[in-house]
Amino acid sequence: MRTHRSMRRSGALAATALSALLVLAACGDDDGGDDTASGDEPSAEAGDFPEGSTMAELAEAGEITVGTKFDQPLFGLVGPDGTPVGFDVEIAKIIASELGISEDNINWVETVSANREPFIQDGQVDIVVATYTINDERKQLVDFAGPYFNAGQTIMVLESNTDINGPDDLAGRRVCSVEGSTPAENIRTNYPEAELFPTGAYSDCLEPLRNGQVDAVTTDNVILSGFVDQNPGEFKLVGETFTEEPYGIGLELGDTEFRNWINDVLEASFEDGRWEQAWEDTAGTVLDTPEPPEVDRY
Repeated sequence: MRTHRSMRRSGALAATALSALLVLAACGDDDGGDDTASGDEPSAEAGDFPEGSTMAELAEAGEITVGTKFDQPLFGLVGPDGTPVGFDVEIAKIIASELGISEDNINWVETVSANREPFIQDGQVDIVVATYTINDERKQLVDFAGPYFNAGQTIMVLESNTDINGPDDLAGRRVCSVEGSTPAENIRTNYPEAELFPTGAYSDCLEPLRNGQVDAVTTDNVILSGFVDQNPGEFKLVGETFTEEPYGIGLELGDTEFRNWINDVLEASFEDGRWEQAWEDTAGTVLDTPEPPEVDRY
């Protein structure tokens, strides 16, 4: 059952209907439409999906609430207009478009590593697309579609640092990472001689690294690559990746129908070029374009 989701939306449906009437009145004879991640006007309707499904509910509501990061260059970073931009954001737009929801009707909610599961469980978001690593522990709390990208944990240090070249050099060092993240847990479990300096967001690690409060920052390579690109001459990545971090889309536990549908959308985007375009418009401005991963239909 999706009681929490239905309750949250029931009050929104009337407002959505009123908004739709106002939009129609304002548009008049305007033949234009909102741009979407796919470049086409969304055309799906509630009747296109099984009755009672999450897809039908979202299509009928005409809006979707997406949790994403607000502080991660290339994947989820709030832009000058207050709207997040990045690869995760574009993936969410592709999903919304397939539900007939334009990007103007996506409600973006900031999620940090520690609150992603609670936000899904409490119905505060419909999906989370937020550099969200799929793992067995999290699968006990939420479902995952994907992966849509494979990352790996690495290390960022000051440009001038020559002492740290990989995880084995972290012994006796202070290492910043985000509480509730898989990289932080990996340091605790597998590199206990390092001193973990936990924060709420990866951007909170930058100033401690600058002022020598910590010796290194660790998380996924693509996240750190964004910080290196954003702060030229200050930071660098060292060593190779030392974990595998498959990024998935988090959704309510047990909603297999919705999970399978999102997997179908992802696979279609791999084939028709939308995934590649989303990458090249965002993370691809800094990083090489990878091959899309194989979806895990567990």
